[in-house]
Amino acid sequence: MTKAVYNDYRESAAYISERIGVTPDIAVILGSGLGEFAERLADSIVIPYREIPHFPTSTVSYQKGELVFGQLKYDDGQEKTVLAMNGRFHYYEGWEMWQTAYPIGVFKLLGIDKMIITNAAGGIGYNDEREIVPGDLVCVTDQIKLSPMSPMRGANIPEFGERFFDMQSVFDKELRELAKDCAKNRGYTLKEGVYAYMTGPQYETPAEIRALKLMGANLVGMSTVAEVIFAAQVGIKVLCISCVSNMAAGITGNPLTEQEVLDTAAMISERFKMLLSDVIHNI
Repeated sequence: MTKAVYNDYRESAAYISERIGVTPDIAVILGSGLGEFAERLADSIVIPYREIPHFPTSTVSYQKGELVFGQLKYDDGQEKTVLAMNGRFHYYEGWEMWQTAYPIGVFKLLGIDKMIITNAAGGIGYNDEREIVPGDLVCVTDQIKLSPMSPMRGANIPEFGERFFDMQSVFDKELRELAKDCAKNRGYTLKEGVYAYMTGPQYETPAEIRALKLMGANLVGMSTVAEVIFAAQVGIKVLCISCVSNMAAGITGNPLTEQEVLDTAAMISERFKMLLSDVIHNI
């Protein structure tokens, strides 16, 4: 498929803007099993992806495939407007890499400058005495992409930025510190780690996980990195939170299943929703 041009993004953004009427305070991408957060948004407007010009559509069965716009209302009277993606796009579904990141360019044209990206990830662990276990929430500090594909491959769209751009500060330090403070106020420690991307849909082999750990990866998953790359180009600040849904291949010896991912996400759902709400409250 021919790569999208700037006017495609403009048409997508114009359609969404007409439906929601304002610039959201923040965008949120909800990962596997984490879609319940969208139910917290008051006075919501739901826009199925299939209705948005040029937008891809989610094919993962348990992801709703819709934008949800609404308000988070707090006890102190504050209200924050949120545009949430309930379902995302993956390379393993058959989308091109640029398509998996397409919404980021649309967010930029909507005037959004901060974004929370979430995902369900396999836990690899650390190369020291620290531990990662299923149910942990981990703040991503950096990423590893061994796949040669990039969402920026092909003709550059100069309205979004330079072809060659820096990736050192896309995981915004201030947002990370805010998230850690919010977790501390709730009585737990938000761990930090490096997220490694694998294309999927098959889970990784034990040898691949051992190699990733040697490289410094603490988490592994099949999403997120394309979105982060596009966010770096257009200057959107990113906070990325991974829900550790299972231990990665070879660590426990147990088979990896999709149901384990969903069950763990359900278990941690309330803590996850409170963390996102607290972070957005303080932005």
